[in-house]
Amino acid sequence: MVSCLLLVSCKEEEKTLPVLGNNKIVDGEEVPHFIPDFAYLSQDSAIITNEFLKKHIYLADCFFTHCPSICPKVTKQMLRIHDEYKSNDKVKLVSFTLDPKRDTPDRLKMYGDNLDIDHDKWYMLHGDKEATYDLCFEFFISAMDDELAPGGINHSGQIVLVDQQNHIRAFADGTDPEAVDDLLKDIKILLKEIEEKSN
Repeated sequence: MVSCLLLVSCKEEEKTLPVLGNNKIVDGEEVPHFIPDFAYLSQDSAIITNEFLKKHIYLADCFFTHCPSICPKVTKQMLRIHDEYKSNDKVKLVSFTLDPKRDTPDRLKMYGDNLDIDHDKWYMLHGDKEATYDLCFEFFISAMDDELAPGGINHSGQIVLVDQQNHIRAFADGTDPEAVDDLLKDIKILLKEIEEKSN
């Protein structure tokens, strides 16, 4: 029995996360799926790019501050991750607003203040709406205008884990706390992978 437990424990420690998504063709070569370059304005009016985020791993979601449906649930789970890794600078969070007309940087700042977040840990990002919809697709998050949807925008609630090479390594349904439990484990696995590669 003890040997079986040790075997299971070893297998868990050896687990690695796959690179998710369909391969892309770049300059005639097939490469793993990656998040394309982006530049957005944060709640502190700083330009946040994925080049800047390459120093870290990050969790991404898409939301809007007046969303009456899934956003509060997903934000609650993002806050769990924020609090779990508040003192670990290797982990960042980014939330892209789907309603930049209403969600100005000042409004995003106020929203973050109400959540009592560290604004250097969790970036709430403002940019072109159509470009954000396109970027959501790259994150495997659906988003579209829909007059019949609550708040006028229909979107999914994934929280996506991205590594330092802009590859998606894991994701979870942000409305499901148990799924986010698993995502928290995946974050630990990815951090361990990075640590081992740096040694």
